[in-house]
Amino acid sequence: MVCDLDQEGKRGPNPALWWVNSQGDEVKWSFRELTDFTCRAANVFTQTCGLQQGDRLALILPRLPEWWLVAMGCIRTGIIFMPGTTQMKAKDILYRLKESNAQSIVTTDALAPEVDSVASECPALKTKLLVSDHSREGWLDFRSLIHRKLLQLKASDVFWCLSDPGWIVAIMGTLFEPWTAGSTVFIHHLPQFDPKVIVELQMSEEDTPNETRPLSTTPDSVSQERFPTLEHCAAGGEAVLPEEQEKWRQRTGLLVHQVYGQAETIIDDEGNILPPNTEGNLGIRIKPTKPIGLFMLYENDPVKTAKVECGDFYNTGDKATIDEEGYIWFLGRDDDIINSLGSGSALQVVKAFIVLTPQFLSHDPDQLTKELQEHVKAVTAPYKYPRKVEFVPELPKTVTGKIKRSELREKEFGQRQQQ
Repeated sequence: MVCDLDQEGKRGPNPALWWVNSQGDEVKWSFRELTDFTCRAANVFTQTCGLQQGDRLALILPRLPEWWLVAMGCIRTGIIFMPGTTQMKAKDILYRLKESNAQSIVTTDALAPEVDSVASECPALKTKLLVSDHSREGWLDFRSLIHRKLLQLKASDVFWCLSDPGWIVAIMGTLFEPWTAGSTVFIHHLPQFDPKVIVELQMSEEDTPNETRPLSTTPDSVSQERFPTLEHCAAGGEAVLPEEQEKWRQRTGLLVHQVYGQAETIIDDEGNILPPNTEGNLGIRIKPTKPIGLFMLYENDPVKTAKVECGDFYNTGDKATIDEEGYIWFLGRDDDIINSLGSGSALQVVKAFIVLTPQFLSHDPDQLTKELQEHVKAVTAPYKYPRKVEFVPELPKTVTGKIKRSELREKEFGQRQQQ
C-alpha cells in the first residue's frame, strides 16, 4: 500500500529508511527501494539458502540497514526470524541455535568467529550469512547477494556492450543488468570489430559505462577529453594484461574492471584451498548450497561433469592466484597456460609465436630472436624468456579475437614429431 502511494507520487519526499553513522556514511531508501531490497533478501533466503516457510533464522546484527532487510525478507517468505543482541557470546549463541533448530544465521564479522566455534554442535544450521565489507571462509556475503551489480548502472546511463550476443557477457550486459537499472542499451551492428568506428561513435554518443575490448587496438589518439561522458569500463573473457590496463588508463583516465561474476577461491585439482600467491584453479563453492545460475552439468556426459566437481567446489577451468588482501588475479584458461617452474627445477620449453609489423619484415630473423630474448630477460624473471621463437604471418584467433593457443601448441607438437 505505502509502496503504491510512493510509486503514484502521493507521498512526500521523506525516505522509508534514513540511516547514518559516526563516520559520515548515510543511507536513504524510498519505500520503492525498500520493497526491491526486501524482495531480494527474500530471494536470497529461499533460493540461495534453501529456506522454506516455518524455518528459523537467527538475526544478530547491530543497527545496520541490513537488519531491516533481513526482517522484512523473512516476513515476506514466512521464515521465522529470531533477533538477538550483539552482546552474546559463543555459549549464548549455541543455546539459541540448538534450542530453535535454526537453519540459518545472519551476523557480522565481529561475531562470526563465535558462531564458527559452535557451529559443529548445531546440526540444523545449514547456511551462514555475513554482513561485512570482508569475506570469510564458509560464509555467504549478504551484501553482495543483495546489491550484486556488475556495472553499477544508473537509470540515466547509456550502456554499450561490444560482446558477441553468443556470450554470457552480452546476456548480463545488454539484458538483465541495464534494464533492471532502467538504463538505455545502445547497440551498433558492427560486422566485425572496428576500433575506429567505435571511437568515432563514442565521441558522438552519450555512452556512459562501456565494455571495451580488445584494448590493444584502440587508436593512440584516445584521450579523456574526447570521451567526456565515459564513466565506467569493463571487460570479460580473458585476462587484461597490465600493460593494456595502463595504456587504457593513460588514454582515458579510467580503469578496466575485469568481470568475473561468481564467488571464488583458489583450489588445486582435488578441491583443496590453496594459500595466497599460489597458482591454482578458480573454484566456486557448491556445498552446502549451489549458487543460482551456476553451471549444472554437461548434458549426457556424467564423467565430464564429475571432473569439474572437486569436493565442495566447482572447478571453472580458469587459472588464477589470490593475494594476501583477497584480490584474485585471473591468468587465463587452464588449457592456455604454460607452466614454468622456478630456476633450478625442470623447465618446460617456452616458445613465442610472433607476428612482425611491416618495418621489421626485412630484418634478420636470428638477430631479432636474440634481441627479443634479451628484452624478455631484462624486463622479467630471466627463466621466463622464450627458448624458441617462430615468426608467423598471423595468429589463429576465435571470432571474438581470442588467440587459439591450443592450435599453436598442436602446431608445435606436430613439428616436434616430424623431427
